[in-house]
Order: sequence, then structure tokens, then C-alpha cells
Amino acid sequence: MCAHSPKSSQLKLLLVMPSHQLVRRGAELGFRIWSLWDPSQLEADFAPRVEEVSEELLLTDFTDETGLREAIARTARRHGIDAVLHCGHGSSVLPVVREAWQLGLSPNPPAVYERLQACEEDDWAPAEAPRVSVETLTVDGTHHVVGMTAQRTTGPPHFLVTGYLHPAPLTDDERKIIGAAVEERLTACGYRFGPAHTQVALLPHGPRIVSCRAHLGADRIPLLVEIARGFDLEAAVFTGLRGSRPVVPNASQYAEVGFFLLPEGRLETYTGTEDIAVTPWVRGARFPYTVGDRIPPVGAPAARRAYVVVEGDTPELTRERVAKARQDLVADIRPATR
Repeated sequence: MCAHSPKSSQLKLLLVMPSHQLVRRGAELGFRIWSLWDPSQLEADFAPRVEEVSEELLLTDFTDETGLREAIARTARRHGIDAVLHCGHGSSVLPVVREAWQLGLSPNPPAVYERLQACEEDDWAPAEAPRVSVETLTVDGTHHVVGMTAQRTTGPPHFLVTGYLHPAPLTDDERKIIGAAVEERLTACGYRFGPAHTQVALLPHGPRIVSCRAHLGADRIPLLVEIARGFDLEAAVFTGLRGSRPVVPNASQYAEVGFFLLPEGRLETYTGTEDIAVTPWVRGARFPYTVGDRIPPVGAPAARRAYVVVEGDTPELTRERVAKARQDLVADIRPATR
């Protein structure tokens, strides 16, 4: 049984807050995709990329719940949409899902997302506890663990996130215990279809789920999975809509994304991005700033926009390669004034 019965062989999807990488993958697989974003949340350099690979890029104010729901309904009627998927998180999730469910276009009822949000409000773990994220894909109510990714942090006292390593260096027993906890949470919430990104804190008495959200991992985690395992998680979301269950290979190497750790302030000059881009073990990099832009502080969500992705045979090697890329980026930044 497919997550949604197709009206034709070419499914038409409305994706809310999708990345351009996700839309491109769906289009390559033959899906026709309309993308919906709040312009205030869509990064300027991403907008043309999303528009390029979408049938249409639709923009609306997500804080206007009535307007958002009307945009969903209008697009669904006008284009004969087969399914609506929210690809992000935040306050727009429930309005989108409620409208999609009412239209018969959501693979999960709104109650699922309400339970996921309620659980997250109750979950807490100390900042110093090591964390891993668990990527899963649910098809017809069966949860498939794709892989686990470790957080890299600054360490004490603040434990700010500086990157991610895939696969997380865990024992088989640890993976089984963590995976079982995540599957139990998804089942308890009634999740029937879609990707999920679950943050888990590793405490002395066992794993504790910190958050469980119904979307792909951000910060290029799907790319890490693809590099380390040869498994295309973004493509699997679309094939899952047709009822195909994922077959995930074991990891053959490690992949790491490291955020560029720049001081807060105004960017005056920078060099090194060209050299980083052609380094053999670099599999992706982004530096979205131009001279005059404000650089956010380390640990701020916006600071994750600038990153490098590397591959390697060991976690130690990927850590060294991320450190080398950070060293190669030379930026002159005028300190922020308070």
C-alpha cells in the first residue's frame, strides 16, 4: 500500500519548506513539485535554486494561518496535488497538516504531529550529555533506521554544536538500544509515513529522546549519509511515497560536516574558498557571505549556513580535514560593537 494512492503515474506534490536539494531529487525521479515558503524564512541565495527545480515557487506569510491554509487549498485544487508534505519544523507544521488532512492529502493525521510536539515539550537532557541524531524513514507504518549521526561541539562550558559526524561511533548494542527507543516513540505517536529526525542524549542510565521531528535532518545530514553509506535518503522519501521500503547499506567510510567557526562581526575580506572547493576529500562547501555581511556568532543557527563537508576512513581523519578547511579559510572580520 502506497502512502498516498496516485491519481496518475506522475505524482504531483506540494512541499512546504523544502531544500532545493530535495526538490531536485524529486524532480529527477519524475515527480512534479510545487514548493511553498515564507519569504522571510527562505535564504536569498536558495530562493532561485528552489524555484529553478520546482514547477512553481509559492510565497506566503506563515504567521497568517488563514492565508497559509488558503494557499495550500488553492494550490491543491488548481494543480491536482496528490500529497502535501511539510519538510521543516516550527509553527507552520500544524496548520499545513490540518489543511492537508482535511483535503485528504496528508499521509499522517494532525494528531501525530500534536503528539510529537507534546513529547518534545516534556523532553530535556543536560547540555554536556553527548548527542546523536537518528535518521529514520517510515513507510506504511514500519520504521526503518537509516543511520545515526554524532554531534561535534565546542565542549565545556557551552557545548555549542560545531558539526556532525556520520556514522556515529557507537557499539552495536548502543545502536540497537537507541534505535528501539526511537521506533517506540514514532509508533506511540502513530507516525505512518515520512522521514524523521530524532535527537537523542546519551545519559549514564540510557538514551533519552530530546526531540523527534517529522522531517529530514538539516545541516547536510542527508549528504553525510550518502557519502558514508551510498544511500540517497532524499530519493528514498519519494520512492517511499510509492510504497518502496528502503534498503540501507552499512557505512563504508565516515563523513563529517563542520561549520566555519568565525568570530561575530562584519566581513571585510576573505580568501581560501576556491582552494577548499578543489581539495580532493571535500565533498561539499558553502560560504554564503560577501564583503560587508554580518557574521553571526558561533552557536547561532545562522552560523551553520557556512560549512565544509569531508570524507575519511576514520573519525579522527575527518576531524583533521575539517580543521584544515577551517584553517584554509582566512577571513578579516571587524568585531561586532555592542
